[in-house]
Amino acid sequence: MYKFVFDMPTRVLFGAGQLQELHNEVLPGKKALIATSNGTSTKKYGYLDQLEKELDLAGVTYELFDQVRPNPTSDNVMDGAALAKKTGCDFVIALGGGSVMDCSKCIALMMTNDGDIWDYSLSVDGGKQNPAAKAAPIVAITTSAGTGSEVDMASVITNEKTQEKTGIFFPSMFPTLSVVDSNLMMSVPPKFTAYQGMDAFYHASESVINKNEHPMGEMFVLKAIELIAKYLPIAYKDGSNKEARAYVALANSLAGYYMLCTSQHTMEHVMGGYHDDLVHGAGLIMISHAYFDFFAERKAAEAPMIKMAKAMGVENPTSGKDFIKALDDLIAAVGCADLRMSDAGITKEELKQYPKRVHEVLGGDITADPLPLSDADYLEIYEKSYR
Repeated sequence: MYKFVFDMPTRVLFGAGQLQELHNEVLPGKKALIATSNGTSTKKYGYLDQLEKELDLAGVTYELFDQVRPNPTSDNVMDGAALAKKTGCDFVIALGGGSVMDCSKCIALMMTNDGDIWDYSLSVDGGKQNPAAKAAPIVAITTSAGTGSEVDMASVITNEKTQEKTGIFFPSMFPTLSVVDSNLMMSVPPKFTAYQGMDAFYHASESVINKNEHPMGEMFVLKAIELIAKYLPIAYKDGSNKEARAYVALANSLAGYYMLCTSQHTMEHVMGGYHDDLVHGAGLIMISHAYFDFFAERKAAEAPMIKMAKAMGVENPTSGKDFIKALDDLIAAVGCADLRMSDAGITKEELKQYPKRVHEVLGGDITADPLPLSDADYLEIYEKSYR
């Protein structure tokens, strides 16, 4: 029988309009650092105003940190933590997408611990320390459906000095409370709807092929795959479709409940470490056909891929190749069939540096692939993906 631990300490408020219920919750502090991106969407669409109204009703004061970058950096984290300490904040509210939630988790960790965030990274240049104190409490209010960060303890941070993009995660970094309100996702442009939704899809599909997958995790991720395959193309084509937005939001959280990513995520983190402007979901899409087809060609994940093909609506699938076709069709349906590495500034020559970095940054579990991949295999996948 399988062995696993399922620990989900986050209270989740799911559904359209749930942000308006926040003032009825017991919030984990008296003064919040509100972390948002350095863009304009949370202010432009009134999400920040809605949050501030809820905090006023709850009798909670707040400070605004609106400097989180699309690929948050260690400097971002330390600047946010410094502001929180200076102004006496005792918890963090992340209002934004995956980048904001990731950065906020690390800000919360550094509000209560000494040193630099990279002291707690397990990457090759990280300090590999265990924090002395638990992170400050975190409330995650997601405005996108892609990373699952609202229901996990993981964050992804870039160290610009070392060109590392890597995961940092400790149990205290689970959000205390999360709000998944699809009304906050209606304004996401089609391109980013696709990138984010496909990120969630790969969280799920990597989990299915992971050699350590078990029934508990599979229960969540096969449903996520089904919902994304059905509703993401609708949300991409018509962002005002409330039903599609809600189902993609649900799929995103389901995929995050028991995420067991494999080396595809690590491979993309390598790409993002060298190219800070590369959107994570776009990078995953660029390599996904070659990545999954590597295993399909070798019949290394036939049963899992057949399960995924069925979840995606394929009638009577018989091999991993049926999943590959369904994947390609989904990518095309969300307007991403023509994504090119070269458009992100990646050169074919630099791909030769990537396999070594796969062993040095954190993303997914590179030991959990259906077949062990050599550096030559990683390079083959990168080169087959290159356009």
